[in-house]
Amino acid sequence: MSQLEVRRAQEGDREAVLAFCDQTWEWGDYIAYVWDEWLRDENGVLFVATMDEQPVGVANLRMLNTGEAWLEGMRVDPAHRQNGIANALFEAQITEALRRHALTARLITESTNTVAIHLIERNYMRRVNAFAPFRAIPLTTNPKRQYGLATPTLATLADSNEIIDYLNISSIFPATGGLYNAGFTAYSITAALIEQKIAAQQIYLLRRWDRLDGLAMIESRERHGEKSLSIGYIDGTTESISLLAYALRKMLPDFGVQNIQADIPDLMMVRDAFTGAEYESDGSLFYIYERNLL
Repeated sequence: MSQLEVRRAQEGDREAVLAFCDQTWEWGDYIAYVWDEWLRDENGVLFVATMDEQPVGVANLRMLNTGEAWLEGMRVDPAHRQNGIANALFEAQITEALRRHALTARLITESTNTVAIHLIERNYMRRVNAFAPFRAIPLTTNPKRQYGLATPTLATLADSNEIIDYLNISSIFPATGGLYNAGFTAYSITAALIEQKIAAQQIYLLRRWDRLDGLAMIESRERHGEKSLSIGYIDGTTESISLLAYALRKMLPDFGVQNIQADIPDLMMVRDAFTGAEYESDGSLFYIYERNLL
């Protein structure tokens, strides 16, 4: 019988791995773009599964910080599926996360990937977030819809406690699992993350009627040469979310980016808000799963 082994990836595995990743999607796969980074990342481990010493699977584990492990990039050679390869890779990822004293392991998968979801749920992970990607381009000089005069402002460190209090009573925050999404990676929204993003000028607040009425956490990203503004978390009423989403579209030229992307919670009120601000969805939906490692 063929011998299945999971080990650290080596530079010489690249060609074989990229060959079976070539047909992951119609356009190929992103593994080729991140292989070198993952291979050399001291905060993670790139695993390869082999059968008779031939690479037939790949998966990466990355520590986002001292407590959060991120599982990503799992691929199995179509010619070798149904041989326990994905399960072996998953076990290697979790074992490495435990070795690094992670408290939580998370991952993202598309809602239509029923095979992956079965594996994920069988390995004691629970779904904590469902989000839909929305996208928009900069506003034209004569937008179809005009909004009120409320304008978001950058948060300062003096706003930290108010932001935390706002999130503590939010109905959206628990629906997202308390997570911020950036580049298909989810981070816990903690006091430290809030302070970090304030320092980076990446939190906008909407104040109306002398109180905090909404907020957005953002960052600029570049992928395959295309620059975009990413909304990784947004909160508020339907109207305040629309105002924030609209205002950020209007500010795109100031950020020097070509479009804006938002990973929004799969809630009707949030979807309606972004649709009202003339963002578009491709209909896809993604799930974030989590496993407590305590």
